[in-house]
Amino acid sequence: MQKLSSRRLRLAALSIALCAAFGAVGAQGFGQPDPDFKGAVRAASPVIKAGDSVDMTGQGFKPGQAVTLLRGETVLNARPWTADAEGRVSGQVQVPADAAVGRHPVVVRVANPDAAAVIELKVSKDVPLSGAERYDVTTNKLVQGLYQVAHSQASNALFVTAAVGRPPVSQSELLKLDPETLEITARVTPAQIEGETNGRVYAVYGVAVDDANGNVWVTNTRDDTVAVYRQSDLSLVKQFDKGVLPHGRDIVVDTKDNRVWASGFGGGKFVAFDAKTLEVVQDLTVPSGVRGEEFGPMALTVDPVGGKLYSVGLSTGEVVVLDGATGAVDKMFRFPTINGGIGVAIDPVGRRLYVTAQGSDNLVIANADTGEVLHDVYVGAGAVYVAFDPHSQLAYVASRGAGTITAVDANGNIVANLDGGTFPNHVLPVGNGTVYAINKSRGAEDVDGDQIRRITPKTN
Repeated sequence: MQKLSSRRLRLAALSIALCAAFGAVGAQGFGQPDPDFKGAVRAASPVIKAGDSVDMTGQGFKPGQAVTLLRGETVLNARPWTADAEGRVSGQVQVPADAAVGRHPVVVRVANPDAAAVIELKVSKDVPLSGAERYDVTTNKLVQGLYQVAHSQASNALFVTAAVGRPPVSQSELLKLDPETLEITARVTPAQIEGETNGRVYAVYGVAVDDANGNVWVTNTRDDTVAVYRQSDLSLVKQFDKGVLPHGRDIVVDTKDNRVWASGFGGGKFVAFDAKTLEVVQDLTVPSGVRGEEFGPMALTVDPVGGKLYSVGLSTGEVVVLDGATGAVDKMFRFPTINGGIGVAIDPVGRRLYVTAQGSDNLVIANADTGEVLHDVYVGAGAVYVAFDPHSQLAYVASRGAGTITAVDANGNIVANLDGGTFPNHVLPVGNGTVYAINKSRGAEDVDGDQIRRITPKTN
């Protein structure tokens, strides 16, 4: 039996939900349908827990339409919300105290004219903070819009990307930091895009260092390209043309094959560059193994010994393993409990694969050769990134919703769950037990956001 695509699953869920919502009404449920329904409802909070009162907002409705939310046969809003003159609705729903953790299908039932849709209401849970006594943590607030961090052993420096807002992005910087003091030692604003009159620049997001050639590589996600800067003074070495990489996400340096690889979320795209000549040497598209779906690569990591690349797809729960020299697909695994896959890391010696998911709040630990799931660990709301530290043999997970940095061992045990400030976004072990973490902010006035953290295990 072939597996259903996500779209067909959503349609099946809608059919079942509509039966539950309208079954008792019978023929009376067949009012005037809305032929051009565009209404949408979402939770205002990124993290919802059992027992919470949740603010909900909606838009795209026709003025006067009545909106009712149902979970199974339970009506969540006692009285229907009526869309205002701009087609907006708002109100609160109460999540039961005994609500199960997970993604709950909620029917948005609309009347006058009639329509319906299914949304997801994800219920998360707390993972208590622990293990703070095992680490020394130093923080420094940098600039707004922090995204990722990379470490150069040759330059003894950290490189941090920052970009603020949606296009046209005019506020973005590449920073160079002292890894001990965490102070900025150099900074550069990317070049303004030619022909733009709104101050738009080639904003920087993903970052990787090439110590062999003294360069820093970045993805210009919003402009579908990448750029190369000199480590020493952050001078621009090369700005690639727009379109070379659709919606670039992560970028890594494969020293074994002298290549720089980047993942592009749009269309399952991977692009390889020659680290010396700075020319594109490969452009490939990886199809999803799930019928009707597209592999949308997010995080990208490399096994420097085996020369393999690993990337996780956002919507399919798949991890692809690529040959770093040829780009050929070596393996593809699918993990059913991964929803909204974001992060991937590899333990090349212990042959463990680590995958995190923002939608299911979990870390899956699997056999890197067979894909067999060994452990499935709930780490916290919105697990976005994972990195493996070979020194401590721990995987570190940044959970954006929970605001934590979680250390997990190879057996799936949480050995520490540390405060990560507002919206942790990226973690980077540097090989000696020290881990650097980047978080974002709720805005310029957020004192706990836009920080870099140095997390160092105590030696006593």
